[in-house]
Parts: sequence; structure tokens; C-alpha cells
Amino acid sequence: MNFNLIEIYHHMGFFARCIAYTLVAFALASMVVFFERLIYFFRSKAADRKFAARAGKLLESQQHEQFVIEASKARASSLAKLLGGGVKTYLAKKAAPQGKLGAVELTRRDLERIYERVTADVRRGMSVLASVGSVAPFVGLLGTVVGIIEAFAGIAKTGSGGLGAVSAGIAEALVVTALGLLVAIPAVLMFNFLTTRADALLLSLDLARKEFMDHLEDVHGMVASPVRGEGAVALDVERATRKEGVDVRPA
Repeated sequence: MNFNLIEIYHHMGFFARCIAYTLVAFALASMVVFFERLIYFFRSKAADRKFAARAGKLLESQQHEQFVIEASKARASSLAKLLGGGVKTYLAKKAAPQGKLGAVELTRRDLERIYERVTADVRRGMSVLASVGSVAPFVGLLGTVVGIIEAFAGIAKTGSGGLGAVSAGIAEALVVTALGLLVAIPAVLMFNFLTTRADALLLSLDLARKEFMDHLEDVHGMVASPVRGEGAVALDVERATRKEGVDVRPA
């Protein structure tokens, strides 16, 4: 018997083939998630740069209504989703105050909720890679165990034995384990790569959220600061987005 992949596939049993098809499906799912997330991060970074270039000037000049309009146009920008929602909440609560909480505190709480939604969107699909990386080797091992059992069952049924008879069945069964590892290892590497990108993006968004709230507190006199003023927001957004390579200084 020639032990090439095609030859081994033809000698696989029904269960081993099902395991192989499952692993191929895992591999395809991993590739789809990986490239979809790559495109997402690329578009989000580009959109954040474009939006931040306008956001600094609008916040510096206190053009909040125009800021909300610009944020609604930048649909691919995670920064626009976060700060746009925060400014929108701030304007609404400031215009129609309700309850004991002020506009700044309500904006802070709403920003936390928006940040959680953005976080879920940033990490969407990455659990697939984590699951494939952890499950695929065991799925392959399951196929190997069943294949070995079938090989020994066939030997017992026919009455033939010897190293040659056993090694042929075991070799076919071990191919499934190798396939499981070939699927799992790239999935783990892709997951780690995307996790690094996601953490960097979320860190910049968290900094932007905190700096924006510092600005609102300064404007309302809630935090005494002799060096910060209403014109400090452009610098705030610049520092918060610098980790992503975003330049928000006015042209």
C-alpha cells in the first residue's frame, strides 16, 4: 500500500472520514474568521484616523451637534461609535435633565455601556478560533482511537496478524490526529495575533473614553485643574489614539 494522502483517504472508514470532514470545516471556519477580523481591524484603524482628524477640532470648538453628525457618518470607526454615543447622550441629558444624576455622570455610565458593546463587536468571532485551537486535537485523537479499534477489530475478524497488518491500520488512523494538529496550530496562532490587535484597539478606546470624561468634568467644574481647559480635548483624543498611529492634530 502506498501511504499517500489520497490512498489513505480511500482506506479510511466512515467514522474517520466524518472526523476528517469536521476538521476541514474547522479549518475553513478559522480562515473565514481570521480574514474577516483582519479586514475589520484594517477598516476600523483607517476610519479612526479619518474621524479623529475631525473630532479633535470639533470638540475643541465645542461643536457637539456637528460632532454627532460626523460620528454617525463614520460607521466603520470604533472611536466614532464610542465618543459619538457619549456626546449624543451628553447633549440629550444636558438639554433635558432628569433625576438626581447630572449630565456628566449619566454620560459616564452610558459610555461604559457603549464601551462594552464595542468590546463585544471587536472580539466577535474570536471564540471560534479559541474553540478550534483547543478542540481540534481532541477531535483528531478521537478519530485515531476509533481507527485503531477498527484496525484491531479487522485483524481479529480475519485472523491475520503481524506487524504489517497492524501498522497499516494504525498509520491510517494517525493521519486524523495529524490533521487535527494541522488545524489547531494555525488557529491558536491566528487567535493570539488577533487578540493582540484587539487589545491594542480596546486600550486606545478606553483611554479616549476616560480622557473625554475628564474633559467634561473640567468643563463643568467638577474637577479643579489649572492646566486643562476646554481646548484640551484635541490633545486628549490625540493621546488616546496615538497607540493606533492616529494623528488628530488639526491640519
